[in-house]
Amino acid sequence: MPIVIDRNIPAFSVLQSERIVVMDRERATSQDIRPIEIAVLNLMPTKKETETQFMRLLSNSPLQVNITLIHTQSYRSRNTEAEYLDRFYQSFETVKARRFDGMIVTGAPVEDLPFSEVAYWEELVRLFDWTKTNVTSTIFICWGAMAALYHFYGIRKYPLRNKLFGVFVHHKELFDPPDPLMRGISDEFHMCHSRHSTVRESDIRRDARLRVLATSRRAGASVVCNADHSQVFVLGHMEYDRDTLKKEYERDLNKGLEIRRPFCYFTDRTDNAINMNWSSTANLFYNNWLNFVYQTTPYCL
Repeated sequence: MPIVIDRNIPAFSVLQSERIVVMDRERATSQDIRPIEIAVLNLMPTKKETETQFMRLLSNSPLQVNITLIHTQSYRSRNTEAEYLDRFYQSFETVKARRFDGMIVTGAPVEDLPFSEVAYWEELVRLFDWTKTNVTSTIFICWGAMAALYHFYGIRKYPLRNKLFGVFVHHKELFDPPDPLMRGISDEFHMCHSRHSTVRESDIRRDARLRVLATSRRAGASVVCNADHSQVFVLGHMEYDRDTLKKEYERDLNKGLEIRRPFCYFTDRTDNAINMNWSSTANLFYNNWLNFVYQTTPYCL
């Protein structure tokens, strides 16, 4: 939410130059306020856990946020009962006439497939194109980010020899003025990753339409946006709960898969103590995004 102060106080111009949202009292008293409309396309098999993670982050704001959950129509999840989807989710076809202030497209466990072989790829492409006209700002997560970077910018994904799995140090790119999505986030911060594929930072930096906001020596470019922030790409998982990586690790062990312990995640050898050092970054990032959407979206959708 913006801070309301006298336009003539020195802090007003300083904060404005730093892209902090300020308004004078005249504008504040005449401002129309309505709930923010956010859609979540949940492609994860663990739909209930994933939706809770994002709702927790989106709720940590003074804004009223209306959530619409969306599932693919061309592919129905085998891990979530149909009754649950019919009750709480809508298909893209039923919402495509609407407009949203923001949208989140989650990751999906289909990294080993070429994009064109994903069962719902054609539907996803239609949705991607629809976001350009019907959504003010869309965040694409993990595989969703790689898919969107490929569709919109032709940036390829590459298989990794070993799964990128754990909590990794990232460094924020410094801009003047600061980027609104990264405001308040420490120059060095942590984020979870859990993926078998990657995109090359050099490919992203070659495209003048894209801006790298944060990188990691081990994980590469991890937060990227386009010029007007209508598209935001997060290659990791800020939204993960404390035990999400642990559950993934134990799941793969039980399946007999070759999996390394998540990097810099457990704090002892018992695999029980976890250092959750990414949650403050997650809350700041999504607060920044909601505030950005609130300031840029039209009042009449």
